[in-house]
Amino acid sequence: MALKFQYNRTAQQGLEKQLRVRERALPTLKNKESALRVEVKRAKDKIIQLEETLARELNHYETMTRLWGEFDKRLVKIQNVNLTLKKIAGVKTPLFDNIEFEAIEYNLFNSPVWFQDGINIVKQIASIGIEKEVFLQKMQLLEFARKKTTQKVNLYEKVQIPEYQDAIRKIKRFMEDEENLSKSAQKIVKNRQQQQMEEAL
Repeated sequence: MALKFQYNRTAQQGLEKQLRVRERALPTLKNKESALRVEVKRAKDKIIQLEETLARELNHYETMTRLWGEFDKRLVKIQNVNLTLKKIAGVKTPLFDNIEFEAIEYNLFNSPVWFQDGINIVKQIASIGIEKEVFLQKMQLLEFARKKTTQKVNLYEKVQIPEYQDAIRKIKRFMEDEENLSKSAQKIVKNRQQQQMEEAL
């Protein structure tokens, strides 16, 4: 949408004010964009690392597949996932703290000896998987904010700032032309008056 303005001093001052606001905001927005870009990369790297760790852990216990068939899945329940919020470049992102597991009683004498190890393994794998999901959510939030910031940077840099500069230039030229015409008209009037006075004498 083209910028609408009037050809007068007030409109020029208003446009200059808007231009200054955008020119001051642009470096901050660029810094925010680059900070978000770095944080998105960090989150992606962490997700890849957690995926590799999870795959390693699952492969490590794959040999025990027959034993997992005996494992009572009701022994491990997630009670709560504790998250905190951390602001990164003005964006609230989740930060994984820990997981609270519900302690379920089971008969030690009637259960296989490895059940306690199995419970610890399931807790460890669940922690890695949930932490990965939290980082995925964090990355998505940061990526969304980065895209919005990039759009705003492009809007200011490539559209609005040039439009405001062009409008101010047009107003200045119009006012200069108007002033020159006014001076020329005054000269013409003055010359006519002088000529009439000379003719009258």
